[in-house]
Amino acid sequence: MLRELRTAEGEEAKVAALGRLMEGLMLLEDAFAKCSKGKNYFGGDSIGYLDIAFGSFLGWLKVAEKMEELEFLDGTKTPGLVGWAERFCSHEAVKGALPETEKLLEIAKMWQAKAKAQAQAQ
Repeated sequence: MLRELRTAEGEEAKVAALGRLMEGLMLLEDAFAKCSKGKNYFGGDSIGYLDIAFGSFLGWLKVAEKMEELEFLDGTKTPGLVGWAERFCSHEAVKGALPETEKLLEIAKMWQAKAKAQAQAQ
């Protein structure tokens, strides 16, 4: 019974977290539209600080998408961010710098397994 309760609480927390993530992405979509003024990046025509700051999370966002089997950057809900992410990831300065999604996925699964083992030990 306790395990079922933990599972239900965990699912509720997961749904709430996903909702907050989507709210944040919608705010970021709006911020991109305002900051970029129709250009390719947050700061305009070239990659700037905001692009680097948000771009550093793209790998983990892709991992979360794979693990949850969801699409967070969706062309219908966040078209500006989808285009920005494609341009950012394909930029010559970024291509070799971003870690591969599969390697990050391995790390995430390892962390997940450790967390699960610790929870079961309690």
